[in-house]
Amino acid sequence: MSPRSAAVRAGLQRGRIEFRQSMTNGQDLWSVMFFPVIALVVMFLLRNNTVPGTGFSLSSQSVPGVLGMNVVMNGMLALGLSLTMDREDGTLLRAKATPNGMVGYLTGKLLSRAGMAVVGLLVPLIPAVFLFDGLELGRVSSWLTLVWVLALGLVALLPIGAVLGSVFNTAQSMGFVSLPTMLLIGLSGVFYPISAFPEWLQWVAQAFPLYWLGLGLRSAMLPDALAAAEVGESWRHLETIGVLGLWAVAGLLLAPVVLRRMARRESGSAVEVRRQKAMQRVM
Repeated sequence: MSPRSAAVRAGLQRGRIEFRQSMTNGQDLWSVMFFPVIALVVMFLLRNNTVPGTGFSLSSQSVPGVLGMNVVMNGMLALGLSLTMDREDGTLLRAKATPNGMVGYLTGKLLSRAGMAVVGLLVPLIPAVFLFDGLELGRVSSWLTLVWVLALGLVALLPIGAVLGSVFNTAQSMGFVSLPTMLLIGLSGVFYPISAFPEWLQWVAQAFPLYWLGLGLRSAMLPDALAAAEVGESWRHLETIGVLGLWAVAGLLLAPVVLRRMARRESGSAVEVRRQKAMQRVM
């Protein structure tokens, strides 16, 4: 077995261990479940409301958007935050000192965060199937579409989280990413079609993977008649595969390069400086 293959294998094992630890850690579970539970309660309270101009349930229409938000929050952003925290406590420095350690480290992080994103997605999805009418989840094709959209969306978004975690030095600075991310989510139509937006804004939204993730989730869960409200009046599965695939390839090529450059700048003195700053914030 080549050294790189051994590093990937060790990374997969590391990812399984981290995922198991997160599933038994109360704080980690709370951070994953907080938003889905709140969203589920809000959707239940709005279950008798309908989408303006239709008789379709507003709660059912919101379910794909909630799932998309979970992928972003518990996948992309959580991975970036985890990387910055590992920089502060020296975990990345130890990985750097191991041959092919960064390959194994990144593999493990991608696997563990993907697992937690799926858990965060199942928290609202399973109750929504029983609580809200109108979701088209009684067909095998709907579940297959949900699986491939989720898998491709994770592969497209997680490397972005790795790049963000490499760019920002501290967990506190990483927190500032949340606001522009929320803005991008609103512009990308994760919760609703963007056909009502100005044409130039529609083109901007379609340049980002969040739009295609939201479109793919809506195509899996909502009636086909609602595709008329989308750009092009269709679910555009081929375009979804193409754009998410391009983002995935670009991210998987860029993330290791950025992570290696960041790791080369890591040193014991840099870790100690960040640790002292973190202690001052706590005090």
